[in-house]
Amino acid sequence: MAASNYSLKVNRELLDPNFESYRLSLDAIATYNVELDAAVEEVKLKDSQYTLEHVRAFGMYNYLHLDPWYEDSVFFVDCKGRVLNLTVTLDTALGKPREVYRMTADSSQCEDRLCASLSLTSATWAALSDGTGRLFLLRTSKRGESSHIKWEPLFSEELGEPFTILHSVSHVQAGVHAMEVLLLRIQKDSEETRGSGYSVSLEWVTVGNTAGQGECQEKKYEVRKRRVLMGKSVPHYAAVEPQGKGLMVASEKPFVFTHVDGRPVDQPAAEPMEVETTDPIYFWQQTAEDITVSVRMPEGVTKDEVQFSLTADNVRVGVRGFSPLLQGQLYAPVDPEASAWIIKNNKSLELTLQKRSEGPMWPELVMGDSRGEYVMSDEQAALIHERLTHLTSEDLNANPDRDKPPCNSQELEDCDGFPEDSSSLTHFDGESLKPTQVVNLGSHQYLFTVDVNPSEMPCLCLRHDVDALVWQPRPDQPSNMWEHIATFNALGYVQASKRDKKFATCAPNFSYAALGECLRRAFIYRQPSPVDTVLFNRKQGRQVGQVAKQQVASLDSNEPILGFRATNERLFVLTSSNLFVLKVNNN
Repeated sequence: MAASNYSLKVNRELLDPNFESYRLSLDAIATYNVELDAAVEEVKLKDSQYTLEHVRAFGMYNYLHLDPWYEDSVFFVDCKGRVLNLTVTLDTALGKPREVYRMTADSSQCEDRLCASLSLTSATWAALSDGTGRLFLLRTSKRGESSHIKWEPLFSEELGEPFTILHSVSHVQAGVHAMEVLLLRIQKDSEETRGSGYSVSLEWVTVGNTAGQGECQEKKYEVRKRRVLMGKSVPHYAAVEPQGKGLMVASEKPFVFTHVDGRPVDQPAAEPMEVETTDPIYFWQQTAEDITVSVRMPEGVTKDEVQFSLTADNVRVGVRGFSPLLQGQLYAPVDPEASAWIIKNNKSLELTLQKRSEGPMWPELVMGDSRGEYVMSDEQAALIHERLTHLTSEDLNANPDRDKPPCNSQELEDCDGFPEDSSSLTHFDGESLKPTQVVNLGSHQYLFTVDVNPSEMPCLCLRHDVDALVWQPRPDQPSNMWEHIATFNALGYVQASKRDKKFATCAPNFSYAALGECLRRAFIYRQPSPVDTVLFNRKQGRQVGQVAKQQVASLDSNEPILGFRATNERLFVLTSSNLFVLKVNNN
């Protein structure tokens, strides 16, 4: 069964149509510098890691990790294999980062080694990768209360090729403690004949404990299940549900489950193969203003037997007692009030849809529905022929530079051409491993991921027009699986102008958003707040009650920024030799 299409529902109350702009503020941001006694463990890309996906996954990796359970606490790994923690209580007395765990030195001998990665699984557990293919599960105790206690490894196992950890969660079911860990790999694909020759692999690993024979015997943790998804692009967002019941992935190209515990997953036969041998169920034409659809109906159907419903985004056409003939999400919004339908010749239903936005032509009528056929009018065919005439020539090579070798398409990477697959956000069921709901992100550019509530899945921020909207996944609410919870006005437009942007994030309470460049500078965009003095808009002559501020912080460092995290009060910026703490809010 195909996954149902789902559209993100914007909360209009969280939008500000009267937002004007960010005003540059010259107020200084208090910046504190912690010098590190050993450099951050930065693993640079090798000559063999030349693809765009390698850059996205490892070249833009955020080496700084924020603890969502304990405020203003961050972690990173240095070149000595130490996991270091800095917890801020007083900015003027920061102290040195404290070691909580040390990995063995053997990891540096791996030739294909990646950067070490850390995921804080719960308030008392953490998942760690040394970059060589070994996964550690560490019992941390309550990190805020027992900050002096070293972390204890209770699971350590080689899981194959090197990977980084994207996400992890911890849960207890029927007295069994389990941890779900999501791993990312970029692997050489021998079957890939075009493009870079690499594939992206996501491995979902479940590690659970087993009770010992005696009461005093320590419970042992072991791998319970391994599931592999394959795709062609590094996911923008990937996270496991809190109870391990499902998985969400946002990516430019789709992912599918291929293996479970080393065994191939039986892929269902492609439904479009059957459609090609049958007659279309409906035909449709379009102009710049409207769309006409002709749906084949059983002969003799009366108006009372037709089941029809139409909203701005969805359509449903059927006959009582039969499955729907046309159903799903429309490619673009229509005006239901200006649309109509009639029965023609007692054997077809003709539907006229009025486009809400005139001009753009639709590539398909209903998202993912291949049971219809598009019929081009004679006028449209003639116009296309006229526009393409100049591209034809009797000479097979009319180019004067005919002696120059043509471009080899096999040498092109994904960034060199137009994407064939639209970016999508997909929810997978943990039992069936099938996608249950798919959101076509289209022009909604992914911006960043942020942990707002540690008991829920991470939020993702998407660009909608000029704004940036934060979405909270709700896997327990299938009818409203992604909830719009916050808006950063004009941030989508602002971030697009930052050519050197490397990181983006926001405070968990949404009081500000921050953009970090590759070197030195950080930009802070505060939510609108009341002004102390009387201000007037010069053009409109009205009083301004609130102002949104932009602030710029320049760090005293010439080293690249490796980590960038925000809390409600502070912005943490990590370089190879320094950890900067910027006091953004005074709460």
